[in-house]
Amino acid sequence: MNSRPVVTDHWVARTFRYLYRIPWLLVHLFLGLPLVLLSMLPAWRDWGVGGLPLEQRAVQLWSGGLLRVFGLRVSRSGSPLPGGVLLVANHVSWIDIQMIHSQQMVGFVAKAEIARWPVVGWLAARGQTIFHHRGDTQSLGGVMDEMEQRLRQQRPVAVFPEGRTRSGDEVGPFHARIFTCAVQARVPVQPVALVYGEHGQAQTQVAFAEGEGFVGNFLRLLGEPARSAQLHFLAPIAPGELAGRRQIAELARERIVQAMAA
Repeated sequence: MNSRPVVTDHWVARTFRYLYRIPWLLVHLFLGLPLVLLSMLPAWRDWGVGGLPLEQRAVQLWSGGLLRVFGLRVSRSGSPLPGGVLLVANHVSWIDIQMIHSQQMVGFVAKAEIARWPVVGWLAARGQTIFHHRGDTQSLGGVMDEMEQRLRQQRPVAVFPEGRTRSGDEVGPFHARIFTCAVQARVPVQPVALVYGEHGQAQTQVAFAEGEGFVGNFLRLLGEPARSAQLHFLAPIAPGELAGRRQIAELARERIVQAMAA
């Protein structure tokens, strides 16, 4: 007797969210994206807003706006380091990239399939993403070289060391090899904990369901209830602080897991 009204209320609430979020999303896409593209033109290269280049500020604002369309109330603790830094975060869903871009425009390392995703792939490419063909050793070598070069140029790079998204109920092991570029470029590594919902209770809802692709996850999240989302920029690991990349990977993961538990 009591279960049916609950299901009906949920269906009605989700339908209502689609009714106002889809038009909001379309406005954000068809008006916002052209403005982001205009900010990337050479004519605006010397313009700045709030101490940041116009291009970076535009990407931050657009990413933050997209998160609001999806009902995410974003808060942040700590601050991303300036200059050359390797940002490493736990990986839950495609929306992780927008979370970090809402705070700082960085060059991500991402799987090549993302380049074909609607909207997100286009923005990722414009945002200087380094695309990696998984399972291709030659591709990984080129990615590592590009990461090290950017870090030596004092440009930030972000990566998900788990290598793939998970179900949201755990943080997988970090692949140590990806930290080689930070060791060789002698730049700090800053862990970033991404937490969805109060105390991370929505991690599994945000994550890809079994067999769910990008479009399915995108549409499902568009109808989800509003919830909090937190970014925790944690204490960085300084160059030379630890003996090697394996120790750096383990400490970075440990700090993220502790932040999520807290």
